[in-house]
Amino acid sequence: MPDHNTISNFRRDNEKSIRKVFRHTVSIAKQFNLIGGRLIACDSTKLRAQNSKKNNFNENKIIQHLQYIEKRLDEYNQALEHADEENQKTISEQIEKQNERKQKYLDLSRQLNESEETQISTSDPDSRQMIIRNSITEVAYNVQTTVDAKNLLTLDYKLTNENDSKAMGPMLGRAKKILGSADFTALYDKGYHTGSELKTGIEMSVKLMVAIPGVASFAPDSRYNFDKFIYNDENDTYTCPQQKVLNTNGNWYIKSKQRYIYYVKHYKTSACSSCPALALCTKNKKGRLIERSEYQPYMDQNKANIERSPDIYKKRQAIIEHTYGIIKRQWGFYFISTKKGIKRASADVGLMFTALNLRRLMNIIDKNMFKRFLRELASLFVLKTALLKLFSASTKPHIASPDFCYIEIKSSA
Repeated sequence: MPDHNTISNFRRDNEKSIRKVFRHTVSIAKQFNLIGGRLIACDSTKLRAQNSKKNNFNENKIIQHLQYIEKRLDEYNQALEHADEENQKTISEQIEKQNERKQKYLDLSRQLNESEETQISTSDPDSRQMIIRNSITEVAYNVQTTVDAKNLLTLDYKLTNENDSKAMGPMLGRAKKILGSADFTALYDKGYHTGSELKTGIEMSVKLMVAIPGVASFAPDSRYNFDKFIYNDENDTYTCPQQKVLNTNGNWYIKSKQRYIYYVKHYKTSACSSCPALALCTKNKKGRLIERSEYQPYMDQNKANIERSPDIYKKRQAIIEHTYGIIKRQWGFYFISTKKGIKRASADVGLMFTALNLRRLMNIIDKNMFKRFLRELASLFVLKTALLKLFSASTKPHIASPDFCYIEIKSSA
């Protein structure tokens, strides 16, 4: 039985190699024509880190601890003034203990400020406190996953400690490289509906279907919600349900949402002051203000894609949740088993997805055919290793490179 340190160090030292093994499972699936490459579903899941909530700190939590310590120190100092000689030693020890705790939290505050992060974890420094569902949080990692629809094989994974808002663009770029083409449809849930990411995906020529989040604010009467205002691209104006035209001054204004910065234009009309439907349209007595994001054209295109093919989008959960159902519900991997950083954690996740793909391959491909394929693959590997040794020992200049010979032999085989 290998020692737990042996297992941990193996993951620490072989994260890249484990990722390569996973990629070879995808290559094998391609060899057997098991990757459709036309429809993919992408999502993320949280895996609990080896870091308790009490060992995760943000600025407010540190301030609360410091305030509590200051209160205790005041109490001990007051008690010290009136204590007899017998109790003074005990109280002094408590004061020293509280000062040590105070220094610990001051150091954490300094580290937090220097890192420019919003939180810090002491057991697993790369893990972060995240919302798991509703208002439930855990100190966790976020696993981004891409799954092909044809046989529910995992194409790609990436371990992060961030939410989904900026994850779509990089994952689509990787999917395009893996599939060798951008001629596919990608399905995402509403957590990925970020303007800049939609732009990135559409400019890659990927057909996107990203669920549209609910409107944060509604008009007093639903007939005057934002989607009832018609945009005229030629004139850069909006027309309201009362057929009044809202114009813009052409200026761009900065908006920010959860550290995500983008620009918007404002559209309004002086006709609001005399409009009989003002109270139905807005609570603002000055009139209705429409904001148009710089990414609105990409949002409109995404919406049109979903409206044209609603049945395709409905397949998203059936494709992606199959993967998480097996890993978390059947196999019980709700957590990362390693700590001390995202590199080890990524190796842990890589083993999960490698095992998942291998199991899928074994279930889909004929057992004897798969065994024969693996034997031939192993034979080629042994042959390549022997050739590498042969050519590395040889000094003859006319001998071809080992890679060239390997390719020729592989082709013949």
